[in-house]
Amino acid sequence: MPVSDSYHDSLIESLKDSHYAAVYLETHLEGDEYGFESELLRLAFNHVLEALGPQNLTPEQMKIQAQQLEEIMQKPAPEAMNQLTSWLQALGLKLTIKIAPKMPEINHENDAVSSIKITV
Repeated sequence: MPVSDSYHDSLIESLKDSHYAAVYLETHLEGDEYGFESELLRLAFNHVLEALGPQNLTPEQMKIQAQQLEEIMQKPAPEAMNQLTSWLQALGLKLTIKIAPKMPEINHENDAVSSIKITV
């Protein structure tokens, strides 16, 4: 009888590779022309914690990281980004900024196209 892994189990297994985890978070941080969805971002960070936490943290530290993530996600963006950097470092990841390739300008009212991209 074939064995089927759940999507969640398969995702967590893939995220145990820190390079894959970094790309996964980068994708969620980039968003699209409508911005990014904070609940999806929170879920992505929790997936990475579940995958990388046991490799880098004690069970007690993982609980603390989960609590800290919830607190970070409630804060204004500048303060949250500051604390997010430390949160990622505990999992062996690093928040960096690099120049993004020139993107075509989007012609929507109140939209802005940035030439800076956040990567993990």
